[in-house]
Amino acid sequence: MNGHRLRALAVLIVLTLCAVLGRWMQPTDYLVNHETKLDLEKIFPSRFGSWTVDTNQPAAIVSPDVQAMLDELYNQVLTRTYVDDQGNRIMLSVAYGGDQSDATRAHRPDICYPAQGFEILDSGDAHVDLPQQTLRVRHMTARLGARVEPVTFWFVVGDHVAVSGQDQKLAELRYSLRGMIADGMLVRVSSIDRDTDAAYALQARFIQQLQGAFDAAWVPRVFGGHAAN
Repeated sequence: MNGHRLRALAVLIVLTLCAVLGRWMQPTDYLVNHETKLDLEKIFPSRFGSWTVDTNQPAAIVSPDVQAMLDELYNQVLTRTYVDDQGNRIMLSVAYGGDQSDATRAHRPDICYPAQGFEILDSGDAHVDLPQQTLRVRHMTARLGARVEPVTFWFVVGDHVAVSGQDQKLAELRYSLRGMIADGMLVRVSSIDRDTDAAYALQARFIQQLQGAFDAAWVPRVFGGHAAN
């Protein structure tokens, strides 16, 4: 057997070993099996602070094909519109999946919105100050015709806040090294407003009051107990 064939055989053996090792090391235990089962409809309050659910307003624009994909990817999806005592409206969308693997990676708003015809005007990292933590978030401004929609969103993988795709992978890896497949939640808050600074300030107040109304047991699952970085 000549040198070329020996090298080819060696490469084949290495690739085969890597595939076997990767399968052997692949986690199979779901984190969700070790956690209290959550119900988005119950853990997200319908009334808190100056906010209450507005049953007369649609929560968001979601095309049927996107909704079908959300239903396939996630165990639970919650969409609501809240209104405060000043008439301000906030749209809340929450998607939860028990398997935060590549196959069911959270459906990022910066992908979802363009898929529905929106133009992304700007996007960048930000934070919301909460009583016990600083919540890392992503701000994004989307436009569809005359509709300008500033958006604040974040992900929680297990109990790790993850804003970017890299953050998500890092958090997943941490659980994977423990033999666990992490669950994940996407929380999106948005409003219709051409004044983006005012919109983000309103959304921050909404998020602060929302967390303040949460049962403490659910806070890490929705707002994170750790940063992914």
